[in-house]
Amino acid sequence: MHGRDTHRARAAHAFTTHSCFSPLSDMKVATKSIERELICPACKELFTHPLILPCQHNVCHKCVKEILFTLEDSFADGGSESSNQSSPRIRISSPSMDRIDRISRSGFAVYTGRKRNSLTPRTTLFPCPGCQHDIDLGERGINGLFRNFTLETIVERHRQAARAAIAIMCDFCKPPPQESTKSCMDCSASYCNECFKVHHPWGTLKAQHEYVGPTTNFRPKILMCPEHEMERVNMYCEICRRPVCHLCKLGGSHANHRVTTMSTAYKTLKEKLSKDIEYLISKESQVKAHISQLGLLLKETECNGERAKEEASQSFEKLIHVLEEKKSAALRAIEASKNIRLDKLRTQAEEYQGLLENNGLVGYAQEVLKETDQSCFVQTAKQLHVRIQKATESLKSFRPAAESSFEDFVVDTAKQEQILSDLSFYSNGLEIPEINEEQSRIYNKAVISWESPGKTDAADIYVLEYRKFNREEENVMWQEIEVCSKSKVISDLDDDSSYAFRVRGYKGSICSPWSKEVILHTPPAPGIAFSYMHKCGYNSERLLLNPRRTAVESRAGFPLLLGAERIQAGCYTTLDYIIGDTGIAKGKHFWAFRVEAYSYLVKVGVVSSAKIQKLFHNTHDVTSPRYEQDSGHDSGSEDACFDSSQPFTLVTLGMKKFFIPKAAADPKDAASRVLPLPSCLGICLDCDSGKVGFYDAGRMKCLYECEVDCSGIMYPAFALMGSAAIHLEEAIAAKPGNSSSSRVFCSSMQLPVQLLTMPISFPKRG
Repeated sequence: MHGRDTHRARAAHAFTTHSCFSPLSDMKVATKSIERELICPACKELFTHPLILPCQHNVCHKCVKEILFTLEDSFADGGSESSNQSSPRIRISSPSMDRIDRISRSGFAVYTGRKRNSLTPRTTLFPCPGCQHDIDLGERGINGLFRNFTLETIVERHRQAARAAIAIMCDFCKPPPQESTKSCMDCSASYCNECFKVHHPWGTLKAQHEYVGPTTNFRPKILMCPEHEMERVNMYCEICRRPVCHLCKLGGSHANHRVTTMSTAYKTLKEKLSKDIEYLISKESQVKAHISQLGLLLKETECNGERAKEEASQSFEKLIHVLEEKKSAALRAIEASKNIRLDKLRTQAEEYQGLLENNGLVGYAQEVLKETDQSCFVQTAKQLHVRIQKATESLKSFRPAAESSFEDFVVDTAKQEQILSDLSFYSNGLEIPEINEEQSRIYNKAVISWESPGKTDAADIYVLEYRKFNREEENVMWQEIEVCSKSKVISDLDDDSSYAFRVRGYKGSICSPWSKEVILHTPPAPGIAFSYMHKCGYNSERLLLNPRRTAVESRAGFPLLLGAERIQAGCYTTLDYIIGDTGIAKGKHFWAFRVEAYSYLVKVGVVSSAKIQKLFHNTHDVTSPRYEQDSGHDSGSEDACFDSSQPFTLVTLGMKKFFIPKAAADPKDAASRVLPLPSCLGICLDCDSGKVGFYDAGRMKCLYECEVDCSGIMYPAFALMGSAAIHLEEAIAAKPGNSSSSRVFCSSMQLPVQLLTMPISFPKRG
């Protein structure tokens, strides 16, 4: 019996200490030299129950839990610094708000609504301290991670070598405990001889337990699947690079993955690892040469760093010296001016002191008046009278002999402060980024895009600065944003304002000079986004909408020819109307659009819901260029002019021209009312003041403004004739290229059901 136990113990000990790394069994491991590989990247201590992350890095089980608790506290407290104070073991900073935002935007839930002791969330993102990436732990969280028993065994060997003189004590002895003589792998405990006999009596099942020499490393004899706890792993997933069980392959997360048997994977990985180790050993001389080269680079870097610090210190000392000289000169000038002014004011004060009775000039004059000899009095009084007259005149028109203000000595250092704030390490190799004005635009938000002229020495990070032009404040501070990409969306800009933007690149501590400033103008009112209404007034025979209903094109051609074939005299033209799907009841709003350059005739503006119904039921030719008052067409009566009481306003565009509607005071020359058509147009509707303005959206310059009756719900309106196309400007999303849901700015459309299918198109008869 004793021999059988001895044989079992030796087998168990062999499995425990050699089964997973027998290729290295003949190699003497220098524990001190590999200690760097046995340190947890989170706690910076030897691994304790390490877990293998999907990124193949190892972290202590306790550290994983503490990091996740810290991350959860950061979500709850907004990333406060106090959230990490309860975990002194982890020497990492609390997650930044950028990381929290990135995790929350990725669509994963990080311990949302779970209890403190529950570690099974829906999906968990874990910030790996080894590679600094956010790792998806899956639905089971840390319960789905494998424990790295091989690494744990190596760490235990290292600990035993480091504490060879320290014995492992018995876990069951009464104080004082005795030194253990064996450890039970089934009980995961260490025993002295007496305690082992007590807890493993002969003739019981415990007597069959496997035991080894004293150890603190207890590992299971069979590796079980973390997802299916009753199944042992017997396959290896080549896609996920982790052991799996047959249930994982049949219907689990590895169903469609390529797997191989555990023995095949063991043999393959063992051969690869052995070959790689042999290759590294064969290149030992090359490694030593690289180490020597790195040693020289370390010394050279140390010397160059000290030299750079000295040069930078000298540069700042020169600046300080210049400032000290300027400071001394300014203080000397102020002191000299102060002394001169004080002397003048003191002299003037003494002169006025002499005008008092029995003092100075007045006292002297009073003594002269006592002279009784006429000739002597006249001789003295003549000059004295002149002085008295001057004193009298100065008393009537009092002016201080010197100014007390030192406004002329104020030192304006605003420009110098700006220059000093931009002081940095400039590099000729880091190119200056250029803001792309064609891709940068402002609508409901601002999107600023830039690019580097060359492809080499690209910056690691960019700093975008912007500020508002304010005439009242000359020196408005720049607002700064760090950007990792080459575009940025900026919100919360003031309406009807001008902003300057500039950008610079950083590569480490080196930065490029600032780019050329670009000036962009915000709309006069908040920008709104809408689509074309495809149910009301939409003529599908002559109008074509894109799938997103943000662009409309008139298809003049065959249908128009068929209609004109029946007309023998006059002309036959049509205006096809289409309106926006958003109604505006109050407030001030802005929307923009682009009219294709080839467009023949386009009308844009606003119309009330009551006017839309009236147009639907109106049978006469109200949209003929001859009769429509605001068409801009001068083929009708010259006395016709725009009526501001109308509940609609439409201006005419076409042939790359913008036609200002005719007013009563306008000259008869139509050329004065024709402007070049901007590349992008905008309309600003102010329901509160009853005005509508038409803008060059590129420069945000008002081209035409008039009054309009806004008593009803107003809708964006468009009309096309002939070949024409209109593209609505889409709202800027939080991320460039992503669509965003538009906000509700106004009331929804309220039109009779019978009007939703009626086309708004009228024939033009000569």
